[in-house]
Amino acid sequence: MKQVNLDCEGPITKNDNALELCQYFIPQGERFFSLISNYDDFLADILKRKGYKAGNTLKLILPFLKAYGASDKKIKDYSASHLLFVPKAKKMLSYIRKAMPVFIISTSYQPYIEALCEFLNFPKENSYFTSLNLDNYDIPQEEIKTLKEMAQEIINLPNINLSQVKENSLPQKMKKSIKKLDEIFEDKIPFMKCGKILKEIDPVGGKKKAEAVLDSLKRKKGKLSDVMYVGDSITDVEALKLVKDGGGIAISFNGNFYALKAAQIACISPDTSPLPVLAELFYKKGKKTVLEMITEEANKLNASSTLAIISKDNLKPLAKESEIMRKKVRGEKIGRLG
Repeated sequence: MKQVNLDCEGPITKNDNALELCQYFIPQGERFFSLISNYDDFLADILKRKGYKAGNTLKLILPFLKAYGASDKKIKDYSASHLLFVPKAKKMLSYIRKAMPVFIISTSYQPYIEALCEFLNFPKENSYFTSLNLDNYDIPQEEIKTLKEMAQEIINLPNINLSQVKENSLPQKMKKSIKKLDEIFEDKIPFMKCGKILKEIDPVGGKKKAEAVLDSLKRKKGKLSDVMYVGDSITDVEALKLVKDGGGIAISFNGNFYALKAAQIACISPDTSPLPVLAELFYKKGKKTVLEMITEEANKLNASSTLAIISKDNLKPLAKESEIMRKKVRGEKIGRLG
């Protein structure tokens, strides 16, 4: 049976919940989050550190969120009151769910996805997320003080701009930032009491998203060629590749370069209206017909949207167009992140 698996932040919501939580709880939290997010992308995509997976930003920031007073209830309350949907996303989900199973596969924290499911009346059992019980962890006062000092150190570091990396050669200022972050996350926090958070929290990103796709198929007794997967960022790369290689449909929705490089179809749109059209066509007539429609009739689907089969020849122009739309739909701050 055909099914649709979607990332949450990007194809459904405009939020970057982790960024917003940092902004809410941590002074200068936007800069703090941006540095750690870019550090995460560097380790996952450029250094390709053994055993490291994209999306670990979500566990790296947790000791600091806890130190600044975050709790499970506060995170859920904040998340529930700050849900921002991509235009037509609620209609899109409702429409597709009438035809076939839909699964949300998200790196986002459990309280955020729970708030989303409650708001949309979406079955929580059809969602995958980063499990979180922050209230289980106690941090001593002296560690809270140390974590706040570390947060300030991180905020004061030079920017990590991955576009400046040339053949794995880093500018000196970026080397300084990477070295300091390695020191904090490899040599210091793991040996503090709060280091337990880093050991136990396992974000659903990278291979974990691919595993979630396989788990959803096991539940529905389906195969990879039955899946339409929609993602937009570096955390979706493994899932997009898995579905594409398995004969399903892998779609980058206003995705960044990472997502576009891994996907087969680029969907660049100010709203989600192309997704139910693609899903219905996939459900009724299969992948071949979807690809033919995109090749022959994409411009007739929606004048404000671009649908294209991704190739080496069009990857760069599509990435530029997708980045512009990504920033337009989700905002400059979120659009810049991996």
